[in-house]
Amino acid sequence: MDVPRNADYLIILGARVKGTVPSLALQYRIDHAANYLKDNPETIAIASGGKGPGEDISEAESIKRELIGHGIEESRVLLEDKSTDTYENIRFSKELIPEEAEVGLVVTNDFHIYRAKMIADNEELTLAGLPAKTPIQAVIKSYTREYLALTKYFIISLFGWE
Repeated sequence: MDVPRNADYLIILGARVKGTVPSLALQYRIDHAANYLKDNPETIAIASGGKGPGEDISEAESIKRELIGHGIEESRVLLEDKSTDTYENIRFSKELIPEEAEVGLVVTNDFHIYRAKMIADNEELTLAGLPAKTPIQAVIKSYTREYLALTKYFIISLFGWE
């Protein structure tokens, strides 16, 4: 899979935060995004994810803090901190994309890229994927959950249910 260099922006999808500490799945996303941002200094990041149960800060704030810890300038990180699921991550993040931006990436774990890109397409947003690894201890649970989420996605799409 070819990942475009010098993308205008990337959207980092949130995942569980334990208090203020990113889950391992989210940490993998953050680390992967940080590496890309270091190699592509003109790219901005949209940290996406609201605050859920057991989270002391939003997923977006956790992403931002970690990126800054990696040496990414705070001015390059935009916050989308209201979303509660992948649909909202994409929809709400879209509002933060600079008008002149053309090339975008979505950063999530490998199991989640396919559906994230489909949701983006439905929002008339063409994104390339920047897949982070899935923590080995989460592979079975993550792929099972994603299979169910994809099934739901296709049923909703087929029948137009919301």
